[in-house]
Amino acid sequence: MSAHNCFDSLQTFDLGNGNKGQFYSLPALEAAGLGKISRMPACLRIVLEAVLRNVDGKKVTKENVCELAAWQPKADRTAEIPFLVARIVLQDFTGVPLLVDLAAMRSAVERLGKDPKLIEPLVPVDLVVDHSVQVDFAGSADALEKNLEMEFTRNRERYQFLKWGMQAFNTFKVIPPGIGIVHQVNLEYLAQGILEKGGVHYPDTLVGTDSHTTMINGLGVVGWGVGGIEAEAGMLGQPVYFLTPDVVGVQLTGELTEGVTATDLALTVTEMLRAAKVVGKFVEFYGLGAERLPLTDRATIANMAPEYGATCGFFPVDDETLNYMRLSGRDEAQIALVEAYCKQQGLWREPGHEPIFTDTLALDMGDVEASLAGPKRPQDRVALSQLAQTFEKLMADEGTPSSDSRNDKLGSEGGQTAVGVERSYRHSSSQDVNYKGKDFSLDPGAVVIAAITSCTNTSNPSVMMAAGLLARKAKQKGLTTKPWVKTSLAPGSKVVTDYLAAAGLQDDLNELGFNLVGYGCTTCIGNSGPLPEPIEEAVKDGDLTVASVLSGNRNFEGRVHPLVKTNWLASPPLVVAFALAGNVRCNLDKDPIGEDSQGEPVYLKDIWPSQAEVAEAVEKVNTEMFHKEYAEVFDGDEVWKAIKVPESEVYEWDDNSTYIQHPPFFEGMGKEPAKVEDVKDAHILAMLGDSVTTDHISPAGAIKPDSPAGRYLQENGVKPVDFNSYGSRRGNHEVMMRGTFANVRIQNEMLDGVVGGETRHVPSGEQMAIYDAAMKYQQEGTPLVVVAGKEYGTGSSRDWAAKGTLLLGVRAVLAESYERIHRSNLIGMGVVPLQFPEGEDRKSLGMTGDETVSIEGLDSLRPGGKVKVTIKSDKGEKTLDALCRIDTANELEYYRHGGILHYVLRKMIGAA
Repeated sequence: MSAHNCFDSLQTFDLGNGNKGQFYSLPALEAAGLGKISRMPACLRIVLEAVLRNVDGKKVTKENVCELAAWQPKADRTAEIPFLVARIVLQDFTGVPLLVDLAAMRSAVERLGKDPKLIEPLVPVDLVVDHSVQVDFAGSADALEKNLEMEFTRNRERYQFLKWGMQAFNTFKVIPPGIGIVHQVNLEYLAQGILEKGGVHYPDTLVGTDSHTTMINGLGVVGWGVGGIEAEAGMLGQPVYFLTPDVVGVQLTGELTEGVTATDLALTVTEMLRAAKVVGKFVEFYGLGAERLPLTDRATIANMAPEYGATCGFFPVDDETLNYMRLSGRDEAQIALVEAYCKQQGLWREPGHEPIFTDTLALDMGDVEASLAGPKRPQDRVALSQLAQTFEKLMADEGTPSSDSRNDKLGSEGGQTAVGVERSYRHSSSQDVNYKGKDFSLDPGAVVIAAITSCTNTSNPSVMMAAGLLARKAKQKGLTTKPWVKTSLAPGSKVVTDYLAAAGLQDDLNELGFNLVGYGCTTCIGNSGPLPEPIEEAVKDGDLTVASVLSGNRNFEGRVHPLVKTNWLASPPLVVAFALAGNVRCNLDKDPIGEDSQGEPVYLKDIWPSQAEVAEAVEKVNTEMFHKEYAEVFDGDEVWKAIKVPESEVYEWDDNSTYIQHPPFFEGMGKEPAKVEDVKDAHILAMLGDSVTTDHISPAGAIKPDSPAGRYLQENGVKPVDFNSYGSRRGNHEVMMRGTFANVRIQNEMLDGVVGGETRHVPSGEQMAIYDAAMKYQQEGTPLVVVAGKEYGTGSSRDWAAKGTLLLGVRAVLAESYERIHRSNLIGMGVVPLQFPEGEDRKSLGMTGDETVSIEGLDSLRPGGKVKVTIKSDKGEKTLDALCRIDTANELEYYRHGGILHYVLRKMIGAA
């Protein structure tokens, strides 16, 4: 696109090295009278620059610029923003199906007699292979090597497909396995702050196919997570559309006290902002406390934006931003450019010159205390001092209270108490176990997984060094990890390994079983691997409520491990501490964590490192580490290099593949969209409660042999030992549609007391797997709907939560409210999201799931309009005016085309 000069905004500025460059000036818009832009939040000004720079009279108009430039903090949000991002990042679980769709689009274009090269990413795309590594081996010096070998064995076909994509598409690059987590690689290497094209300089912006893309907000870069469906459209030149947002300012004051980490701060912010209902809003941090925060602490808070529900959690650019860019090895000329551009553009954080926000909140960081979050939602913060009490209440609520006997012991080993004191941990379901020559009792609350993992924390040297220092002090006291705890360390980049080694702390972590297991998103994404067989059997035999403690950001039901019912997010040093204690019912605030070599009790405070000790260790991090690890980041190891792929523009589909299959989304697609038909007498496939996550909906984790997906794989010659995970098979719709709504913890209210992916086929009254019922309904020609409560689709940006819903035959979802990304993804797949009228829901209507649902007026929808929904049962019928949650005109256009990809494909073919 050639440069324009709307509002005389194309101007020159000093690049910081004496040379001049062009940019689109936001101060020029204010001078032209478009609005008080200098008082807008910085995150919104960056979006405004992108809108201004991309004016073409079609996708982006002058009116779009004027609407956003006139932003008012408390105005009604009706204006739609067309946001064209500068680049896109992908992780491999979501990136593979995205590439499958691109390959299918090329095949469709070829069938229609056009040039397949019409389908080409128009913005740079970086895919980081980080979700495929699984913790099969842990607690040993060779765990990394063995896990990486297993990863390549399991995923070779997927990796061949990714390498095909690298040669088929000009702007598609892949960072191979064993390098790091996408968000940490983005923070440490990919993001440049300011970019340039055709002589015009502009802010780095992006969307990514992982919710935690927001981590980059800590570097002053605007970006957030979208579904793979939206990302594909963005790759192909379509704007990301959203309504002009509210922006909530969060003032940080004070400083963290001794014993409190950046993780504790992030969990506190998450709890506070969830309570403030910032879902779908932008959040920007300001105040003296924010200025003082190290950039890695900022990134830790920004990473958690999906957990507090915001679109982004932004920290403006300042001196600390430049310090981090310098530390992480960015070029000095690039750093000078970032400073010069941001100061000229008014994007530099100026102390005391705060923007006007829609609302403001305040947090004194001195009030933050050591915390965890759980047992199944990241916003449910629990003070460390209250964790044992919280677990006891959880047990009582579930009808399995622990014994009141003061003579029972927690996890006793060989007749000795695990923590040196007798406590009421055992009850009738406790199981005696022999493992690796040791006899012990596995009790409720036992920590069976302790994992230092996830982009949130492993990118932050302060908490990683704290974990190592705690391990050193524990070792010096003679403390050891409990034998029932599976321990692992999965850093977000190799830089972490370098600085832990430089500080001499990796050896201390190894002594406690926290050996390096891989570089990637492991336990947090559900790749925790199997528990030792005696532990698994004991949990099953006693139906034990056990725990994982992980330094992650996600702990939804069934996510970490199907047998682990409670999952607690914590800082890396607390992960180590609970591996030593062995049970979450140990109150680490006052109870001993164990005994030293003289039999004296050791308390957490005895081994917790001071802030000064942590700061001294952090000094070991240096620029040379970043230069070393990112010098050849795209090359990969010899195994990756040895993977051979055919050179072709169109993918050669293999019908026998169980990993990559040609998806059916474009089959029979005409050049013009067909009329949208109303839904008549649809049956309810599932009726679900509040806070149903995309983890509940989308296939994730292990594939059970007796599940529909497991049966499919076995019918195609795959043995259960070779199933791999749902995530690794996202390129095969046959597997994924069978796993949709199959989560082991999902609860369908159509069935009393049944947990798991089951439903009732209403005409026959038969209970069966949701997939099997959906196929039976398809054979009968019956459309389907899903009914749900509040916050439907909370969690990760899983495109298969929408794709699988469509392939099961679901035409509409009727819920009380939606999470942002999943609502958008449903529309992107041609499924209409409807919302109950205020004051009405499935309970007030007395719904059982036996009803039929009819929806009228789908061909005459308007954004935010009402739709007539008729619910019939043997007791009569009820008509609702449901709210159509197609919020914008562009979303409506996508829906009418049958989905966003159909829309883009038709536009590309029409323009050719």
